[in-house]
Amino acid sequence: MAGMVIALGALAAPLFSADQPQWGERFTRNMVSAETGLPESFDLEKGTNVKWSVPLGTETHGTPVVAGGRVFVGTINNAPRDPRHRGDRGVLMCLDEQTGQLLWQLVVPKITTSKYWDWPNAGLCSPVTFDAGRAYVVSNRGEVLCLDPAGMSNGNQGAFMDEARHQAPAGNPPLEPAANDADILWHFDLIKEVGIRQHDSAHGSPLLYQQFLYVNTSNGVDDTHRHIASPDAPSLVVLDQATGRLVATDGERIGPRIFNCTWSSPALAQIDGRAQIIFCGGDGVVYAFEPVTAAPAAGKVERLKKIWQFDPDPTGPKEDVHRYISNRKESPSNIKGLPVVYRNRIYVTVGGDLWWGKNQAWLKCIDATGTGDITATGEIWSYPLERHAMTTPAIADGLLFVADSGRRLHCVDPETGRPFWTHDVKGEVWASPLVVDGRVYFATRRGEFLVFAASKEKKLISETRFDGPISGTPVAANGVLFVTTMSHLYALKAPAGP
Repeated sequence: MAGMVIALGALAAPLFSADQPQWGERFTRNMVSAETGLPESFDLEKGTNVKWSVPLGTETHGTPVVAGGRVFVGTINNAPRDPRHRGDRGVLMCLDEQTGQLLWQLVVPKITTSKYWDWPNAGLCSPVTFDAGRAYVVSNRGEVLCLDPAGMSNGNQGAFMDEARHQAPAGNPPLEPAANDADILWHFDLIKEVGIRQHDSAHGSPLLYQQFLYVNTSNGVDDTHRHIASPDAPSLVVLDQATGRLVATDGERIGPRIFNCTWSSPALAQIDGRAQIIFCGGDGVVYAFEPVTAAPAAGKVERLKKIWQFDPDPTGPKEDVHRYISNRKESPSNIKGLPVVYRNRIYVTVGGDLWWGKNQAWLKCIDATGTGDITATGEIWSYPLERHAMTTPAIADGLLFVADSGRRLHCVDPETGRPFWTHDVKGEVWASPLVVDGRVYFATRRGEFLVFAASKEKKLISETRFDGPISGTPVAANGVLFVTTMSHLYALKAPAGP
């Protein structure tokens, strides 16, 4: 343990002032940045404004996270960086921020129960949360992992010592870790410990507040898409940051009302001086809980105390929800983007499931100052989206930007929901907009990358075609714009001024 303390102490220096240590702005999940001087155009073939680029797998859905001189990004293993690891795996790469050099990788074998637990070639989709010299991630196997940012280069640290078995596929002998493998400090298996049944993949961006991690569990439907195999499993869990011990769950029994899966990760709001954990369930309902203030006695698990709940689609079906599978006109709603906190309000995108539900979708603005069921009173405004909603809104300087799967970017007044402008694109949109330095960076599943002025009047500054679809959201950190395509990670930087 002494080695662990020394190693973590060396890495626990203050974060760089402009790191991006989790998905979105700290706590609020707003995808904005205070960076300046980022490039507004780039030429990938000529290398103009390209600091470096590195190959990933051929299917990458992860959003990069930049902290402590490292870039963390989830991908797959069909372009192996290490010949010892062959075959379909979930992979988290840890790269040097300045050069893109691989420092180490977490390699996670697939769940073999059925492909609907861990979809082939989906990879590791979850973004890292970094704090105080530790990296927290949800693996493709539904595990919450605490990782040493140094990897195995400083030896095997922490309470978890079974990395050799963890990185070996079922039925294979243990694979002893090398210096370029990940070091797991602690491990919490959501499937084993709380009985969830994830669907297609696990996706979670852990929220760290005080000493606790808040993690959505990815509980969802079974292979038939018409049955919840784990109706009593929690949708939100709270773990002790230091040990991974389970301390609380949501207790709302959301399971039977989950239409597809639990996709959205929690945010933290400070509402009139009171902290609230904002969580969007797989039932399409927004919940606010009191945060945990102290760990319960050993062996006990608390139930989170609910402050309020809001149903953004109150007329949608609430019972026997799976009989609406594949109904494009009538179905329950779900929430795939993250809730964004802005001035005592919560902003969410909500609507029918992209694959199985109705086409209808909205952007909702919610008053977070109430208590109880605020469905009838909490809506400030509602703005119709074109079709489905996979993204998270970004809000800055009196402007809100959001995209939908109807292939449209919207600029909206966050106070009133009145649109300022829209822009149609050629590809579906899974990546969320990023607002930084008076510009909006926006990407599509056809590899379109557009830069707009962040203004009430539409002004397209540049358009670039990347080498493939873009699922992850662009990230700005330390003067660099990071963009993941299906197969590459690009670090884009403007030349230094005179």
